[in-house]
Amino acid sequence: MANKVDVLDAKGAKAGSLELPESLFDVQTNVPLIHQVVVAQLAAARQGTHKTKNRGEVSGAGRKPFKQKGTGRSRQGSIRQPEHRGGGVVHGPTPRDYSQRTPKKMIAAALRGALSDRARGGRLHVVESLVSGDVPSTKTAVALLASVATSKNVLVVLHRDEESSWLSVRNLGNVHVLTWDQLNAYDVLVSDDIVFTKAAYQGFVEARTGETVEVEAAKKAPKAKAAKADADETAVAEPATKAPKAKAAKADADETAEAAPAKKAPKAKSAKADDAAEAEKE
Repeated sequence: MANKVDVLDAKGAKAGSLELPESLFDVQTNVPLIHQVVVAQLAAARQGTHKTKNRGEVSGAGRKPFKQKGTGRSRQGSIRQPEHRGGGVVHGPTPRDYSQRTPKKMIAAALRGALSDRARGGRLHVVESLVSGDVPSTKTAVALLASVATSKNVLVVLHRDEESSWLSVRNLGNVHVLTWDQLNAYDVLVSDDIVFTKAAYQGFVEARTGETVEVEAAKKAPKAKAAKADADETAVAEPATKAPKAKAAKADADETAEAAPAKKAPKAKSAKADDAAEAEKE
């Protein structure tokens, strides 16, 4: 997998890159372990407050409804028996705690495996911020998420101080928002793409590894300036080299034009002298 991820600004342009620690984003995905952790998490989310009343808890008289014999009806000892309307419930649910004990190392390993799966699939993204400035803007956040993640379900991981980003996406139906310290394996797995803000990513990695995360700035601007400078130098140098060639060609043409009449004049004079000599002889 790629050990770096691009950092995008609020407009979707590349603003730098970040390292992906192999200990967090390139580990083996243990599916049975993740299944056990997710089941325990869903079980712990249950309220467990279900309750029905048995025949000893429902309201009603405890006397015998009618005499034992002589009525032609079946004998009854109470009007709150389970088979009667308003009676108690047999073997009904009672309040209980569904939580399961899950070691912290298992929870951490499941999260690392889930994040590694998303990173290997190219579905982990980092942005500087969802909005520019401190003013919330759902329109800006939606445009950025659409350019970064095209999937249906998106998990946005924010820092607790990023209130404007939180307000910008909290009303979106396909976006689930968490802070970096609330990140868990279940929310990672049910989301197609994971979008970290730079502050949230730095906080998560530093808390897990104890290492400082540094952003490598994009190097596009210096390259563009260097290319422009080279083009300017070439444009300035070309006329300087062409001018001497033009002057030299013109000088050669002038010399040729001056030399041609000088050679023809002696020939004309010699022919005229010969004619005069012949006339005198005659």
